[in-house]
Order: sequence, then structure tokens, then C-alpha cells
Amino acid sequence: MSPCVFFDRDGIVNIRLPDAYVRIVDEFVFRDDFFPFYERVLELNVLRVVVSNQQGVGKGLMSHQDLDSVHHFMQQELLRRYHRAFDAIYTCTDLAAMNSPRRKPEPGMLLDAARDLNIDLTKSWMVGDSPSDVTAGKRAGCRTILVSTLSTCPDADIIVPDLNTAATFLH
Repeated sequence: MSPCVFFDRDGIVNIRLPDAYVRIVDEFVFRDDFFPFYERVLELNVLRVVVSNQQGVGKGLMSHQDLDSVHHFMQQELLRRYHRAFDAIYTCTDLAAMNSPRRKPEPGMLLDAARDLNIDLTKSWMVGDSPSDVTAGKRAGCRTILVSTLSTCPDADIIVPDLNTAATFLH
């Protein structure tokens, strides 16, 4: 079984759009501190998996094809820079009201990835920018890092202001 770093997408990999969804490639902008963080994860030689709620599809604001195009762009940029992209991308496009077991804060996407990729969740990290990311990670049995200006989040193992600081905790 392999350890993994799970990444929330919006707010961790790319800049979150306030009160909007990243619907097209032109709206997808990597966070400046993502690349050094990703390099640190590559040094650890662990699996790298995105787990992302993408309710914009469920709301009809974007199509599955739009979402796939954004992810293709993201993966191609990582391949161009590092010759290693994410090992997998899991998304939940269900509306929040559907109470899907795959939609964070539920752990379904992490559990699916663990089963599919033979991941040891107890040796893995969930890195996100919202309490729901942390809760999903905890429910799956992962260690958790919240990248936020929040001063408290009961489930978070670590709260840091940015990904550069988060990188120092990965081992």
C-alpha cells in the first residue's frame, strides 16, 4: 500500500474564484505557492490525487467536457514542468442538497481512490482550504492540513497560512 497526498483543487492547486466556478481553461490559474509545494510532494515519491467537489456541473453552469478540459490543461502543465502529473483526479459533481457520500465533507472520493490505487490512508495527507476538506480527510483516516487564515478548525491536524508552510510538515 502506498501513501498519498490528496489535494483539494480550487484554493489549493488553483486560485479560487470568489462566488464562482472555474468553468473554462482561461479561468484556471495555478496558485503561486502550488509549484514549490508540488515539488516537495514529488520528492516524497508518494501518490498525488486531486479530490474536488465540482457542483458547477450539477448546477448546469459547466459541462463534464468543460471540467475535463480544465483538468487536461492542469495535467499537461504539470507534465510540461515536471514530467509527472497527478496520478488521479476524483470529482463529485452532485449538488450539495443530494447528500452524496462522495461529496466532501464525506470521504467517498478518498475512499474510492484508496481502493482503486491501493492507498494507505493512515500514512496519507489531505490538503485543503476549507473545513469540509479536513473533515473528509479525517473521516477517511488521513492526517490533515488546512491552508487558511482560520485560527481554529477542530478536525485539522495542522493549520497553515500558505502551501510553503504546509510543505514543511510533509514527511
